[in-house]
Amino acid sequence: MKPDSTAQPLSSTQPSPSAGPPQPGKPSAGPPLPGRYKRYATWMIFIVVLVACSIHTDATPYQLIVGLPEMGKLLEEMFPPDWSYLPTIWKPMLETIQIAIVGTTLGAILAVPVALLCAYNVMPRKLISLPMRTILNLVRTIPDLLFASIFVAVFGIGPFAGMLALLFFSFGIIAKLTFEAIEAIDPGPLEAMTAVGASRIQVIAFGVVPQALPYFVSYLLYTFEVNVRAASVLGLVGAGGIGLLLDRSLGLFRYDRASIIILLTLVIVLAIDYGSNLLRRKLL
Repeated sequence: MKPDSTAQPLSSTQPSPSAGPPQPGKPSAGPPLPGRYKRYATWMIFIVVLVACSIHTDATPYQLIVGLPEMGKLLEEMFPPDWSYLPTIWKPMLETIQIAIVGTTLGAILAVPVALLCAYNVMPRKLISLPMRTILNLVRTIPDLLFASIFVAVFGIGPFAGMLALLFFSFGIIAKLTFEAIEAIDPGPLEAMTAVGASRIQVIAFGVVPQALPYFVSYLLYTFEVNVRAASVLGLVGAGGIGLLLDRSLGLFRYDRASIIILLTLVIVLAIDYGSNLLRRKLL
């Protein structure tokens, strides 16, 4: 039987069946030269800025080495702590926690409407949102110790001045973080509710709040932890709490009493942190 004359012979240029897939090109050895130089330049600028700041603030290894012996002497005076001083500091420590609770709660309540007015997806009118953001930035500019000093001068020495200082401090932090969280929520539910004719209050109640509530609770608990430590320091300017005893102990060079105050504050903060984590898991 004669072979079919119409059959085409295999071309030498066609790949053989046994040949594998085409091999990809070899990866480049590294980023292109312009990108590599840019990265090196960024690191060099960072190192130069860090060294310049360290020199101007005297933050040098020499200063650290010189100060280590004095730090060791201070630690020797702080230990062992004066455990007999523990019953004296229970009541001021409880007052510190109460200041933090009231200040954080009232600050969080005031932060909710301000956060809604600052968020562009809730309040698109910049004539309202921009002034609110300006006020919020002004509040956040003033540190809590300065707030405490102002309120002590106005209302006198006591826990009320410390509570007001933490109120404004909490208000600034929670409002800032909450309105940023509101602007990052999913816009789909808001657009759907607006399309079916929902009012602005309904959009906020059923579209914004359910999405932003977990973030708000997390920021509230975090601010409370910060305020417990801050309330311990506000007493240094007369704003009540354990800070008054801490200032007195340091002024009398009773570092053993100062160490027991620091240790008790550490235990309280760790307990609050553990409780906050449990509460976050249940609420979020």
